Amino acid sequence: MDSITTIYGELRGVEFRQLFSNKKADGCLVCSKNVLETPYGSLVPLYEAEDMGRRTVKPAYFYKDGSIKSLALQSRTLLRTPAGRIPAELVTFHSNGSLKRVFPLDGSLSGFWSWKNEYELSEELDIETPAGTIRTKIIGMQFHENGVVKSLTFWPSETVSVMTPLGKTEIRKGLAFYDNGAVRSFEPRFKTDVETPIGLISAYDNEPNGIHGDINSLQFSRDGTVEALSTVDHEVEVTVPGKGSCVFRPGVKNNVCGDERKVSVPMKIRFTREAVMFHDNPEYSFEFGSCGFTVRKTEAQREEPAYSCAG
Repeated sequence: MDSITTIYGELRGVEFRQLFSNKKADGCLVCSKNVLETPYGSLVPLYEAEDMGRRTVKPAYFYKDGSIKSLALQSRTLLRTPAGRIPAELVTFHSNGSLKRVFPLDGSLSGFWSWKNEYELSEELDIETPAGTIRTKIIGMQFHENGVVKSLTFWPSETVSVMTPLGKTEIRKGLAFYDNGAVRSFEPRFKTDVETPIGLISAYDNEPNGIHGDINSLQFSRDGTVEALSTVDHEVEVTVPGKGSCVFRPGVKNNVCGDERKVSVPMKIRFTREAVMFHDNPEYSFEFGSCGFTVRKTEAQREEPAYSCAG
């Protein structure tokens, strides 16, 4: 067994192994009890797993300079964080030693242990954010290096009411902030009308992807103007002088349940100071000053291409 010195103390009884992720020994298994004293509390890295939800002993990971990158903890530990006292089973750190991510639960999901089992174990937390105190159940949270909350990921059934650039808004899935505390993105719970440089558009993603709230469908710049959104309700006709027009709209796909019902595919729209882009495709980018834009309600679940051009 080896030992390794960290900024928070020495880890004894560790075993380095070549890791499958990159074939480098950037992590180790902790095989005996250790206590690391950190500004966030006393942390005991996971060295044995006994309960059904945490059957695998996970390695501790390190940055190239030897500083701690992530630690799975032996038991749920109440941390002193910039967002208040948060329980954690898994924590990650920035290379400077400050908290990066906190996961209240770190279950091993399988056919015997589902996210619903994890949710039942989760608890409501009072979380101090730049938008005020939020009480909810979270999957995880992330911090900027300066300690400001960067993002919150909520459990699927959780919703919260938060002050945003659009006013008090009901949100789900995730909420993200800039390092100055300004709202960066969130996932609207309901269809939400948003004023954009090309007109009023209903923002909503009926199938938000991913398992974290770092990047959400409704995005803002630091000054609170809309940078991007997804919509299932509106289409946009773009008129280019001398070249005709193109219509961009939400798509349609088959229901994964296999029945005859169709499911809308949100249209993604992104804005810069000079232009608008559709479907995250640079080829579908148009400057405000040289094009005309007409926003209108799209017919529900039209089986047409996500764009069409004429002229």
